[in-house]
Amino acid sequence: MYRAPVEEIVHTLTHVAGLDRLIESGLAGDLSPDLVEAILTEAGRFAAEEIAPLARIGDKEGARLRDGVVTTPPGWPELYRKWREGGWNALSAPERWGGQGLPAMLAIATLEMWNSGAMAFAIGPTLTIGAIEALERHASEELKRVYLEKLVSGEWMATMNLTEPQAGSDLGALKTRAERAPDGTYRLFGQKIFITYGEHDFTENIVHLVLARLPDAPPGTRGISLFLVPKFLVREDGTPGPRNDVFCASIEHKMGIHGSPTCTMIYGDGRFGEAPGAIGWLVGEENRGLACMFTMMNNARLAVGIQGVAVAEAACQKALAYARERRQGRAPGAKGDEMSPIVAHPDIQRTLMTMQAMTQAARAIAYSCAHAIDMARLSGGDEATHWQMRANLLTPLAKAFPTDVGVEVASLGLQVHGGMGYIEETGAAALLRDARIAPIYEGTNGIQAIDLVTRKLPQADGAHVRGFIGELRRDAEAARGANMAGLGATGARLARALDDLEEASEHLLRLLDEGETEAALAGATPYLRLFALAAGAAMLTRGALAAGDGARARLVRYLAENHLPETAALKQAVTEGAQSLLTAAGDLSEHGR
Repeated sequence: MYRAPVEEIVHTLTHVAGLDRLIESGLAGDLSPDLVEAILTEAGRFAAEEIAPLARIGDKEGARLRDGVVTTPPGWPELYRKWREGGWNALSAPERWGGQGLPAMLAIATLEMWNSGAMAFAIGPTLTIGAIEALERHASEELKRVYLEKLVSGEWMATMNLTEPQAGSDLGALKTRAERAPDGTYRLFGQKIFITYGEHDFTENIVHLVLARLPDAPPGTRGISLFLVPKFLVREDGTPGPRNDVFCASIEHKMGIHGSPTCTMIYGDGRFGEAPGAIGWLVGEENRGLACMFTMMNNARLAVGIQGVAVAEAACQKALAYARERRQGRAPGAKGDEMSPIVAHPDIQRTLMTMQAMTQAARAIAYSCAHAIDMARLSGGDEATHWQMRANLLTPLAKAFPTDVGVEVASLGLQVHGGMGYIEETGAAALLRDARIAPIYEGTNGIQAIDLVTRKLPQADGAHVRGFIGELRRDAEAARGANMAGLGATGARLARALDDLEEASEHLLRLLDEGETEAALAGATPYLRLFALAAGAAMLTRGALAAGDGARARLVRYLAENHLPETAALKQAVTEGAQSLLTAAGDLSEHGR
């Protein structure tokens, strides 16, 4: 059974990601360490006692569609009601609309716990939180007045409608159309697929944020607008009124996250209303919708990254508990004739240590990204600019690395269970099935690598990434100077990994400067992995130094000695692997070369 690692979460927030400095600066208002711990302790209790017990039934029963009505798994609507009444939806929302205005760092930490309890449940409220931010920043005052209080309270939920059958990652290809109406509203027509919680029984109204194209819009992404389309139109008194012309035509039968209804949504086929066309309201400006939606997407990318951390944490706990109970063979040095628990075997120990090290590195990166987001929002002037660039740099890392880790750790956890892991009753397989979507949605991890190399790495002509590497070097230097036996040679090994990161970064910056974009992109994915390993190890070193000698020092030493050597090979792939890839790639076409 899952138990929230509150102590580890608080340590990472405070001593690794920078929550202590945020509180000390006064930018976090009245937030105190005691309040942080109280909030996280209660969140951990709710995740363990209320959410986690319903994960199995959610996976087994799934969401069901009948006559356009979606029913979520038994007990889930009541669970959502308890979650909403606890005020969790409003944690980081603006106080103006009933939110608590707490830092994103706290919201992300609680989101980890919800997802460890049941990823399929937590993803629904996650999209509402992103929609609140998008509307608060871009919507008209009238739209804010009508919708934000209900969304902040969780009384209504929201969705994000981007994908179409022919337009997945390439949003410039979308065809959903919007037509101007005489009353200043718009009529939407089209189909959207893969819409998470597009229809459900949690709330009485659902607010869809939909990308569509006006008849006179320029081609490509420059001609996309964003619209708010409610399931039910809202009366003057703020209550749901007539049904809008939008409905769920089908739900997907997926590999995992079965409890989450993934919907095909139809807009404007005349099923509801006197005339066809789903009524929508423009968010932001015409043909500027992608900029508005990116506010929500960037929020969602970090939230998806934390899903990877969450599943990895749940897999670690499940695998360690099983390894302590399961007996097989006799471990080296075992006395007597009894079989040893498998946790005593070095191979299983290596597997479990790898799972824990990667999970904690992923958590450190995700929380550090949340800290940068908070600092960019709360500070001003040049400092805000600096932290916005830091958030930009860390977002692709915080989405891609933790979700890769989620899959890897869940797979290793299944391996620890052996044949029993392949049996559904243990729950190990469900974690792997759930984890597998996270590297795909909200921008595939390949797209995150492209974004990192082509947009985030060149910020300030490379000055920002160089400064960040310099900050990480201080962690290596501190480890070298520390009189801490548990760290071993971690400082020296981390310094070498940061050398690899620096060389790979300069190589890619040079390629971009010379117009060799294709060669740079050939190394993008190994570069992201290299960056995350080096940065994650530096952050865990920082945390170990803050804690003093002990388990954290031993864990980061294990990471440094067993996984940081990978950075040299990754650097070689970045700096030397492009030509072989681009030469061989022609063989992938239908007729080869």
